Amino acid sequence: MTAAGRIVPAATVVPLRDGPGGVEVLLLRRSSRGSFGGMWVFPGGQVDDVDTPGEPGMAEPGSSTEISAARRAAVREAYEEASLELDELELVALSFWLPPAEAPRQFATWFFLAPAGGEIVVDRGEIQEHRWMRPVEAFAARDRGEIELAPPTFTSLWWVGLRPDVASALADAASKEPDRFETRVGLGDDRRLAACLWAGDAGYSDGDIDRPGPRRRLWVDPAGWRIEIDDWPPAPAT
Repeated sequence: MTAAGRIVPAATVVPLRDGPGGVEVLLLRRSSRGSFGGMWVFPGGQVDDVDTPGEPGMAEPGSSTEISAARRAAVREAYEEASLELDELELVALSFWLPPAEAPRQFATWFFLAPAGGEIVVDRGEIQEHRWMRPVEAFAARDRGEIELAPPTFTSLWWVGLRPDVASALADAASKEPDRFETRVGLGDDRRLAACLWAGDAGYSDGDIDRPGPRRRLWVDPAGWRIEIDDWPPAPAT
């Protein structure tokens, strides 16, 4: 749990494999206790002192050790939560996420892609079960109410789903600077959350979701979430 007003460094890895219908992603269902209780997530967690050997406590956002510590944390968490043995050198930075100021927990999280395989073993404690799923399958399951996804998980799945295979996903992520998603909320007429807005969206500065202009957001429509980012294709391949 985060202390009030403190931003805690964290890391997540998006394990990928090629399946018969396209790229598949490993999702884990967390227990009902703790952060993201009951949600389906990628392996990940808080950056610990063990992830910053020789410089404990130095992996604050913006520090020189931040991303290297995040890589080590992602590898460690993947092993602890799913028995995945990943090569730190094969991790490719995809994005950086910071939740809105209203969020009860402030985790500043690096997301990495990694090729993965082998047997998945979860502890049935913190992690209850796992599934390898194509992104479109995860979206359909979410829309049916079978699984719950957080906005960073949904957005990362959307990005991966736009790629035909693991090699393309890794190459595309390596060819660009990691996307930054420092989220602000956009409210609808009913004053409920209607969209997660990111820098570059016309409504980002004041939360006006109807302001005309460029789009960089996640619509959280009860009928189905969708990404609207001007330089992304409109939907993952089915």
